[in-house]
Amino acid sequence: MTNRSFYSRIIPVASIAAIALVASAAVSGIGRSGSAFAPIPIHSPTEEIVGQETAVLTDAPNVPPAITRNHATKVIVNLEVIEKKMRLADGVEYSMWTFGGSVPGKFIRVREGDLVELHLKNDASSTMPHNIDLHAVTGPGGGAKTSLTMPGGESIFTFTAMNPGLFVYHCATSPVPMHMANGMYGMILVEPRDGLAKVDHEYYVMQSEFYTTGAYGVKGLQQLDMQKGIDEKPTYVVFNGSTDALTGDNALKAKAGDRVRIFLGDAGPNLTSSFHVIGEVFDNVYQEGGTVAQHNVQTTLIPAGGSTIVEFGVENPGDLILVDHSIFRAFNKGTLGMIKVEGNQNAKVFAAVKGIGVGAE
Repeated sequence: MTNRSFYSRIIPVASIAAIALVASAAVSGIGRSGSAFAPIPIHSPTEEIVGQETAVLTDAPNVPPAITRNHATKVIVNLEVIEKKMRLADGVEYSMWTFGGSVPGKFIRVREGDLVELHLKNDASSTMPHNIDLHAVTGPGGGAKTSLTMPGGESIFTFTAMNPGLFVYHCATSPVPMHMANGMYGMILVEPRDGLAKVDHEYYVMQSEFYTTGAYGVKGLQQLDMQKGIDEKPTYVVFNGSTDALTGDNALKAKAGDRVRIFLGDAGPNLTSSFHVIGEVFDNVYQEGGTVAQHNVQTTLIPAGGSTIVEFGVENPGDLILVDHSIFRAFNKGTLGMIKVEGNQNAKVFAAVKGIGVGAE
């Protein structure tokens, strides 16, 4: 007896119809009151805008100060696109296209409910028109459609920061992959109305790829190899725009007992990041830059064009190593960083008992 004939014998036709009806109701009821799913909101700016201020913008790994006001305001954001030669690795330069003269671009910090007035200038020396697409914007192209700016020009648009979270922004001028691969990306944080928990250090780290005509480490000025980009075979995968941007004298700093928050972005343009800090466990991870935390996480995925926020306490001194745990990228393409932690040793947390060769006779 086939399965079909077996079930047709034991389940009456009416019962089958009833099951189908229940299933249909369950599917059609997604998002309705009383279901297991949250309702879908339609956002509308309702807060009164009080006063005006100019946003403090910072270069990675620095972050603007936390917002302390308890009301929405008009925030003026001034960004200028600058095309310039910059260091990619020792002895290696690249013709970068930047938001504000740095890669990644300036970190923008606003509050939920703020009215943002964004001024995008394109330096007169630029060779290309540029625009900006902010993933925090509800509007055509994230602002890209109204911000196409010719060299020497300026565009202005406004938006209300309605959704709290950490968002990527990037250039969306055609060909979009070229503009992004050349360094045109950054992040904007929309703080929730009630703010974020206080920590001792906040850092801005963004992973990205460079597709160069020369092989890894080849000296001189490098240009974009579009075919490598299409094939998704980057020459370099780095934190904050270059190899060693977060090592040596550029390492992040903390003290034992500090609480650290890292705002992380993945500009891509192609790869997903498997972000991990060797020697730590993330106490809180706000996946994909949202507002719901997961706890006790070892490694977190960041999609291309996405972000996450990680928070952790630092219990012991030593060097904590930041990596993309797609590990060949870390040791062969450049995604290595470091947090240098100072302070007193806590043997209850970690202690070396016997190393290789120590005490051997």
